[in-house]
Amino acid sequence: MTVELKNEYLTVLINEAGAELSSVKSNDGIEYMWQADKTFWGRHAPVLFPIVGRLKNDQYTVAGQAYHMGQHGFARDNDFTVVKQTATQATLELTDSSATRDMYPYAFRLRLIYTLTDHELTVNYNVHNPANQELLFAVGGHPAFNVPLADSTATLADYKITVAPRKVYSHIPLQAPLNDAANADDFDLTKPLALSRDLFKDDALILALDHHETTLMLDTDRDDHGVAMTIEDAPYVGMWSPYPAEAPFVCLEPWWGIADNVDSDGQLSHKMGINRLAANQTFDAKYAISFF
Repeated sequence: MTVELKNEYLTVLINEAGAELSSVKSNDGIEYMWQADKTFWGRHAPVLFPIVGRLKNDQYTVAGQAYHMGQHGFARDNDFTVVKQTATQATLELTDSSATRDMYPYAFRLRLIYTLTDHELTVNYNVHNPANQELLFAVGGHPAFNVPLADSTATLADYKITVAPRKVYSHIPLQAPLNDAANADDFDLTKPLALSRDLFKDDALILALDHHETTLMLDTDRDDHGVAMTIEDAPYVGMWSPYPAEAPFVCLEPWWGIADNVDSDGQLSHKMGINRLAANQTFDAKYAISFF
């Protein structure tokens, strides 16, 4: 089933499967979201929960018990329930079940709240801990945007990402598929980042944001269309496109979490970037995408 949000500028489609944003189309027919062609990547914008990235050996330990979980967690492969909907806002919910507890021994309620305002879509993550013990989790987004958007003759190399504030960021390299934060280096984004396929030869380009509000604009000088993502209070952002395949999309990924460190001991409580939520408390995070 699909949820539709609509105003005079944009039509937004969200799949109940995975609470996944699947389409954002302008009233003049421009489709901004990648349409999940399995030739390159069969997803649009998966919800990452309760981990972001990959675990070392695809497993972790809680209270001496080992659990297996694949990359980016299980939320993207579960059906959400629509708990509220208007013409321009929808709330979708996933709660723990016997199936999730086999992989993840926590009670939780995850809500995705999509709000359409003029040319902007805001995505809220609401994680509630209904239990009387601490909840450990990560959450994040993985939206993929069509490249090109309007000029069908443009390629990835015609696009750029402009990051604000313009400064030198800390870049966290990957030893696929784990993070190697001990060898972080400087990444100069005082000028727009020209895109190329080789930029993604080592997988995602990960920047530390230190919980500062950050905007990433993906556009081209070939036309007037693009997207601008503003991320509030996130520790990391990833940029990704497949390599070496000439995939016609780029992902901008706000993360409240990160893949295991290469030196991870496997204990979830020691995991880099893990969020800790006290009993009966709620975690809120959000990002917004402007479409132009």
